[in-house]
Amino acid sequence: MSTPSSLQLQEWIAHYFDYLRHERRLSPRTLESYKRDLKAAMAWLEQQQLTRWEEITQHHIRHYIATRHRVGLAAKSLHRELSSLRGLFNFLIREQQLDSNPALGVRAPKVRRKLPVTLDPDQVNRLLDITDDSPVAVRDGAIMELFYSSGLRLAELVNLNLQDIDLKEQLVEVTGKGAKARRLPVGKIAKQALEQWFAIRPQMATEDETALFVGVRGRRINRSTIQRQLHSWSIAQGTPRNVHPHLLRHSFATHLLESSGDLRAVQELLGHANISTTQIYTHLDFQHLADVYDRAHPRAKKKRD
Repeated sequence: MSTPSSLQLQEWIAHYFDYLRHERRLSPRTLESYKRDLKAAMAWLEQQQLTRWEEITQHHIRHYIATRHRVGLAAKSLHRELSSLRGLFNFLIREQQLDSNPALGVRAPKVRRKLPVTLDPDQVNRLLDITDDSPVAVRDGAIMELFYSSGLRLAELVNLNLQDIDLKEQLVEVTGKGAKARRLPVGKIAKQALEQWFAIRPQMATEDETALFVGVRGRRINRSTIQRQLHSWSIAQGTPRNVHPHLLRHSFATHLLESSGDLRAVQELLGHANISTTQIYTHLDFQHLADVYDRAHPRAKKKRD
């Protein structure tokens, strides 16, 4: 096995990011997160005067995570940094620079998972009951209907092109994390909203634009515009909380699980690689059932002081 005489950080980090970009096909935002994590870790390792990859042990990684924890880094961020390190070391094993992964077996503090906030069906109906028929309002209505109908991520919706929508079959094909494609159903009301948008889209889009949704300049709509518009509509429609794309995705998953109870199907629709990510919605569902039970069961009602 070849062994570098020094860490050669920049060279190997560059190789690793070429691998992430071209083979793993990670998004630019994910790559930036990895870069921040590894920059901090490599700076610390250099401070420890570790000059070769094989000198790095599980003890060093555990010490690094403890150091980051002491300076106030949140548990979720520590888990992400550990994941970034594990990925790097796995790559170095593949490239025969290491025999084992020193980050394996190191645990970060337990993340206290927050239940995602959702809208109930009545609140969703209020949000989507838009009477304005201007091109921007029609576009925004179609965007929100598609978010709620198909559970898309923001990046997935922004990247949609015209050919990705099949209204006849009521399907949309999206490219999710890791460049994984999935086909999703489009509900009846979302289909109607999209048909309205297609009818007036030529008024906004430039002739050669292939994006499904465009901004006022006729080019592909950007993330911040969608976020800003959803916030504006939440105020205009009188919804009880700020509406953002992931709120509609959470509401989609929660309402679907409450009605079907099919966790595996919800996982597939959301594009989660691991079902443990989807399981948070079972906690939401149980919380809903527990609230109903507390209100309705004669021997469950809590005594009032």
